[in-house]
Amino acid sequence: MKCFFPVLSCLAVLGVVLAQRHVAVQEGPLYRTEGSHITIWCNVSGYQGPSEQNFQWSIYLPSAPEREVQIVSTVDSSFPYAIYTQRVRGGKIYVERVQGNSALLHITDLQARDAGEYECHTPNTDERYFGSYSAKMNLVVIPDTLQTTAIPQTLHKVEQDPLELTCEVATETFQHSHLSVAWLRQRGGEKPVEVISLSRDFVLHSSSEYAQRQSLGEVRLDKLGSTTFRLTVFHLRPSDQGEFYCEAAEWIQDPDGSWYAMTRKRSEGTVVNVQPTDKEFTVRLETEKRLYTVGEPVEFRCILEAQNVPDRYFAVSWAFNSSLIASMGPNAVPVLNSEFAHREARGQLKVAKESDSVFVLKIYHLRQDDSGKYNCRVTEREKTVTGEFIDKESKRPKNIPIIVLPIKSSISVEVASNASVILEGEHLHFSCSVRTAGRPQGRFSVIWQLVDRQNRRSNIMWLDRDGTVQLGASYWERSSFGGVQMEQVQPNSFSLGIFNSRKEDEGQYECHVTEWVRAVDGEWQIVGERRASTPISITALEMGFAVTAISRTPGVTYSDSFDLQCIIKPHYPARVPVSVTWRFQPVGTVEFHDLVTFTRDGGVQWGDRSSSFRTRTAIEKAESSNNVRLSISRASDTEAGKYQCVAELWRKNYNNSWTRLAERTSNLLEIRVLQPVTKLQVSKSKRTLTLVENRPIQLNCSVKSQTSSNSHFAVLWYVHKPSDADGKLILKTTHSSAFEYGTYAEEEGLRPRLQFERHVSGGLFSLTVQRAEVSDSGSYYCHVEEWLLSPNYAWYKLAEEVSGRTEVTVKRPDSRLKLSQAQGNLSVLETQQVQLECVVLNRTSAASQLVVEWFVWKPNHPERETVARLSREATFHYGEQAAKNNLKGRLHLESPSSGVYRLFIQNVAVQDSGTYSCRVEEWLPSPSGVWYKRAEDTAGQMAVTVMRPDAALQVDTVVPNATVSEKAAFQLDCSIVSRSSQDSHFAVAWYSLRTKAGGERGGPGLGEQEEEEGDEEEEEDLTERTALLSVGPDAVFGPEGSPWEGRLRFQRLSPLLYRLTVLQASPRDTGNYSCRVEEWLPGPQKEWYRLTEEESAPIGIRVLDTSSTLQSIICSNDALFYFVFFYPFPIFGILIITILLVRFKSRNSSKSSDGKNGVPLLWIKEPHLNYSPTCLEPPVLSIHPGAID
Repeated sequence: MKCFFPVLSCLAVLGVVLAQRHVAVQEGPLYRTEGSHITIWCNVSGYQGPSEQNFQWSIYLPSAPEREVQIVSTVDSSFPYAIYTQRVRGGKIYVERVQGNSALLHITDLQARDAGEYECHTPNTDERYFGSYSAKMNLVVIPDTLQTTAIPQTLHKVEQDPLELTCEVATETFQHSHLSVAWLRQRGGEKPVEVISLSRDFVLHSSSEYAQRQSLGEVRLDKLGSTTFRLTVFHLRPSDQGEFYCEAAEWIQDPDGSWYAMTRKRSEGTVVNVQPTDKEFTVRLETEKRLYTVGEPVEFRCILEAQNVPDRYFAVSWAFNSSLIASMGPNAVPVLNSEFAHREARGQLKVAKESDSVFVLKIYHLRQDDSGKYNCRVTEREKTVTGEFIDKESKRPKNIPIIVLPIKSSISVEVASNASVILEGEHLHFSCSVRTAGRPQGRFSVIWQLVDRQNRRSNIMWLDRDGTVQLGASYWERSSFGGVQMEQVQPNSFSLGIFNSRKEDEGQYECHVTEWVRAVDGEWQIVGERRASTPISITALEMGFAVTAISRTPGVTYSDSFDLQCIIKPHYPARVPVSVTWRFQPVGTVEFHDLVTFTRDGGVQWGDRSSSFRTRTAIEKAESSNNVRLSISRASDTEAGKYQCVAELWRKNYNNSWTRLAERTSNLLEIRVLQPVTKLQVSKSKRTLTLVENRPIQLNCSVKSQTSSNSHFAVLWYVHKPSDADGKLILKTTHSSAFEYGTYAEEEGLRPRLQFERHVSGGLFSLTVQRAEVSDSGSYYCHVEEWLLSPNYAWYKLAEEVSGRTEVTVKRPDSRLKLSQAQGNLSVLETQQVQLECVVLNRTSAASQLVVEWFVWKPNHPERETVARLSREATFHYGEQAAKNNLKGRLHLESPSSGVYRLFIQNVAVQDSGTYSCRVEEWLPSPSGVWYKRAEDTAGQMAVTVMRPDAALQVDTVVPNATVSEKAAFQLDCSIVSRSSQDSHFAVAWYSLRTKAGGERGGPGLGEQEEEEGDEEEEEDLTERTALLSVGPDAVFGPEGSPWEGRLRFQRLSPLLYRLTVLQASPRDTGNYSCRVEEWLPGPQKEWYRLTEEESAPIGIRVLDTSSTLQSIICSNDALFYFVFFYPFPIFGILIITILLVRFKSRNSSKSSDGKNGVPLLWIKEPHLNYSPTCLEPPVLSIHPGAID
């Protein structure tokens, strides 16, 4: 397969150049083993016709090399010969389509008779025969001789013990082949892990779990002789526990140079149990206290508790706030990181190993930033055979936090300012005074900060302890122009000045003072920090800034004059300049443009589009205020529109630049210039037009009256769809006769189909839409605009009006699609074939294309599901139901004639049952060549029922009871009289039947006691079932019952006879037993399911108790049993009767004929005695009248 796609590419290029058909097949001969799965590719190029080609495979057997035997075809299901038909239908031989011009032949279970010369043939789709239409290759089938054997065993090892396993791999293949051998380990249901393998190229490889151990030489694979492969693991670990087995593969090189694994075999496994040794250890961390002061020492002790510490290797690492301080390997040499290495070099820190179990971290002079969490981690290391160390288990105790307190300070800070509320632009002055309770201990550093309204803090300036002044990033530029200054007035007094304040300077001003002292080691450290603040509020200049525009003449006619005034509030001083701009929006536009501006320095600046205003406009600004008046004379429609004035407030910055603080826009003043009264009228008549596709749509727009004979018209054509809120523009003709297509015409592609016409009369306009489509349906109307020439010789729109609407309906051809509504019921057995037919009785057009979809309703499932779908391009698609029920490969579609479609479901299963139907969509081409769905119909339903075989399982119900001696064995046979299928598998389970506590105690079921038969359900409720042993259909044994564990022996004497032997019987085993049989059958998809179950009749087992000598002698001898328990009772009864008769006759002769209390004595009743035949109780004895002669 490696060269499959390159060959495809080469053949495709060659086909284009030569323009002739060429068929290529995989190069042979190919050698494959019996029972393997083989694929042979075939492709065709340089062909004509459809892109999807068909393929037909045949074979020429060595016994008849001239005779063609057909195997499988992608176009004809009846193509295979009889010897291959069953394998093709069963899916053991099939063709997989890779692309439209390439396919793969699959033979899943290769047989010796499959050897021969294979031919791939492609049916002709060209206009004429030109090129090759078939290609051949040879396939050789050889026996599978690969053998992989190993001795199955169970080994119990201790951690660090060595392990050696051997595996025999041999093959007798005559062809040149290579072997690959791999040892794998598997635990339970986990995925196997490769321990070490030898590839066919004699390269050793291990998985990631064993790679490092292989590189260190702890895992080896050695070849002993020609067939023996030995696995050696020198030091076992608990993780090595599991089942070890070897797997071998035999490889052969194909003619294209690629290697192919012909067969794979695995050996039986060896179960290896690894007992871990005790290597646990614990770690604890200790220190004297948790609270320290700057400069004090601290010592941490990491204590290791473990067995045989001197003989083991440990590494220790110290961490501070999860950051590494130092690490120490088994050689006890500490390695510190850069920061703590400097402190260790200055004698401020020490890391050492005090003993084999104690490691110490000591800091001689604590700093305040040493506060935090400290910890140590101990890692055990293992020394390999090469002398390298491997990390194993790692442990660490809980963190120990310490707090380092600073030296206390006694300073206090006060802040004062020149004002708390100022106007924008005024200056700010602050002072910061530092007071101490005693003599200052060191130096001060001061930071001025601003906290704004959003609680954001920024540094303004700061003075460090050495007297150096530094600026904040946002104040550096202002300070360079003298806008911010800081000064130390006295040793304990600091000032801050901010000039030409701005609104963003508002907030809380804070003075942050830090006291520094020199430590023992000569470095400066902080002993105290204090801060104080004062609020500052700045009133913005733009507060209250507003502008208003007024006019006394909002409506004028041509050539009149009008005035506009712009009033500004409040009145600002001369240092705050204001610029004023008049803006104008002409009628019909949406944007303003500047007319004239009074700049902030008192100049006048005209706008770019004010040329028409300059000769007719006067502008004036009052000296006492910033109000501006605008006067315009000789008005025309050019001056009609909206006016407004815009005022801008400016501020001069510290760097002499200008900042616009605010801009205010006045209200709008609309000046209307009246135009002549229009007389425009457009026809309002309504019209309805219905036509079929491809016919022209004729639309008219008529102007009945106009204002002037010099009027020009602009006509806009619209269409309104029911789904749209407004009409969409189709075409526009301006008053200058220019054409403009609307967005609707561009989107719908109407431009080549539109034709516009202006009639000679001048008042009639026509629009024609050629080759009408259904999407052209809608309501059409025209919008007419009347244009006149203004006094400024500019055209203006005087009026506009909308015409009446023309309702246009474009219809498609009437639908005549009809399907057969025949319904039916179909019952089939599993693995048979079902045919579903879909018949189209009539259709709308012979040029239409059909989409056929089959779907099914499943029982208890209201929604239908798609089975398969045939697109209108004749492409077959599987539905979601095909994926759920594994229908792919079992569906086959045929269309023997036009309008008749047959779907075959092969090898049906019970889950394929349901109600099937088909739905057909009919598609027609539109005038623009786009296909659309014209109609759809659903055929009648077919109810399909797939049934399984009837159950015929019968278990032998006639079983004899048995009596055995204690310590002997008894057998429980389970005989199957009949079964449902020869392919059946059986699950067998034996049960002990006991009477539950609280119910009537009966005999053990041997037939010696007399009990009345009750209701069966009541008896089942009183019976307790205990499982002895169960064997699944896959011959997997279940757990033995606890009373019989270790005493059970299972035998399968024949396919229908199972025997369970109970060894070492005891009196507790006395009772009833039965066996239950489940019958399992394979489904159509090779899955097993339970068909039925049957239970045998109870088997009574009595075990004689030999514990008492006297009891056993009496119970074991019938003559002695009756002599002791039966004969004395009649003799004793006769003696009593004789004595009583003599006494009664002698004492009372008058009552000789009467019994006690005057009742005649007819016979003597003795108590009814019950004895158990088990000899645990006396036997049953009943004396009734007439029993004694």
